[in-house]
Amino acid sequence: MDDRYQYLLLMAGCLAITLPLEVVLRARVYRRPRRLLLALLPMLVVFLAWDVLGIVRGHWTYSERYTTGILLPLDIPLEELVFFVVVPICALLTYEAVGTVLGWRRERGSRDA
Repeated sequence: MDDRYQYLLLMAGCLAITLPLEVVLRARVYRRPRRLLLALLPMLVVFLAWDVLGIVRGHWTYSERYTTGILLPLDIPLEELVFFVVVPICALLTYEAVGTVLGWRRERGSRDA
């Protein structure tokens, strides 16, 4: 396998693993795109600015071996943007799924009482 795509494949795997949370546990993250965008936007602004600052100041670099070489404006690798979108989506899916399961448990507990 070409090393350049490993990171993107890892991010795709993260989405694939958490996708059942949307379908099976009705996390409703993808079904509310406006709400998802509003949740992602502030974080994207802050962390992309932080990344740009780190790149410009030479605090960190990105391996050409493990990135596609596709650079967004201000020399941000595509993989970095993908990371900043995928990880919060997976976290939101997990959070909403846990909330759903806890709600089911509360309902079941109140019926059993």
